[in-house]
Amino acid sequence: MRYLLILAVLGAMIGPRAAGAHEVRPGYLDLTETSANLFAITWKVPALGAFHLAMEPRFPDSCHVVGAPIAIETGGAFLEHGALRCEKGLAGGTIEIEGLEATVTNVLVRVAFAEGTVQTALLSPRAPGFTVAVKPSPLQVFKTYLQLGIEHILTGVDHLLFVLCLTLLVRSVRKLLATVTAFTVAHSITLAAATLGLVSVPAAPVEASIALSIVFLASELLRAPTARSDVTRSNPWLVAFSFGLLHGLGFAGALAEIGLPHGEIPLALFSFNVGVEVGQLAFISVVLSLNYVARRLAQWVPDWAPRAAAYAIGSTAAYWVFQRLAAGLIT
Repeated sequence: MRYLLILAVLGAMIGPRAAGAHEVRPGYLDLTETSANLFAITWKVPALGAFHLAMEPRFPDSCHVVGAPIAIETGGAFLEHGALRCEKGLAGGTIEIEGLEATVTNVLVRVAFAEGTVQTALLSPRAPGFTVAVKPSPLQVFKTYLQLGIEHILTGVDHLLFVLCLTLLVRSVRKLLATVTAFTVAHSITLAAATLGLVSVPAAPVEASIALSIVFLASELLRAPTARSDVTRSNPWLVAFSFGLLHGLGFAGALAEIGLPHGEIPLALFSFNVGVEVGQLAFISVVLSLNYVARRLAQWVPDWAPRAAAYAIGSTAAYWVFQRLAAGLIT
């Protein structure tokens, strides 16, 4: 039953990505001040085939679009570039995503001013607008990046599959706590180092290596406990720490796309990492709870279930390896 549960969790995580009618990919709106009260606009909205989600940004009344925006389709999304002039500036004005309330996705809004300050907000169907603060408070920065961290880990299927494999490989609660702690410490180190510019690694090899880490753990799940590698069996924390360094670089890549607010970089980095941990622990709690229920209810487990679950995870990760390497060669 516990391995049938793995298949159900895997399907639940991957299935929504292929369901265009229930789009969950976030939109992105970037406003960068290039001169006094003039902002460059980047608006990215998920594509649904030849169409895109019916949502558009709305700016304060004192703002108007300059010239004709340039729109292109790329990477499963529509990308639009333009310019916005705000006679009274953006500070104190409200930005709203019209139509967001009719979707199930979110939109990340980033406003970068010429003097270096950056504000970000995560808009949702329940809260489709926000007011640009004259000066962002530390609490606003903390809440925004905490949300972003939680959302990133819970929508990052590859990271969740890695954590799922760790949870299934390590039977001892004490060892599992040590293993998860080692993973946390490792990805926190590389997340901070890459975000602060101390380490720079191309995204494609990192993402492909993350997928390979899942392939390795899936192959270990295929083996009997006594036939697994010595390091996995005796020191799973070491495996988690080693691969955690790679996953931290992946988190840093996502955070680099979002950007960090000037003057609040340590707080934003800390709150994003806390959000990742909150999401990760919530996922582990759900897996352990479902596993406990399954053990209580299961009376019969088919012989093929463990291998089917491991092959499902490993095959998915192996596909990601080639897909990400191919994407890296193209770009």
